[in-house]
Amino acid sequence: MTDHVYKIEEFVGSSPIGQDEAIRNAIKRAAETLHRLRWFEVTETRGQITDGRIVHWQVTVRVGSTLE
Repeated sequence: MTDHVYKIEEFVGSSPIGQDEAIRNAIKRAAETLHRLRWFEVTETRGQITDGRIVHWQVTVRVGSTLE
């Protein structure tokens, strides 16, 4: 079994649609700048409220990638 060492980076994705879309936006952007992505972890969720309604989501994710 091979031992893995991971580098962890933090990204914040946002979306007016929902949490899932915000996570996907963060991962999509992470994949454009990092290689060998292996996992993610949601560490924080925030939202903007206007007139008693959620109008925007912001999600912080930690993304792990294996090192060469």
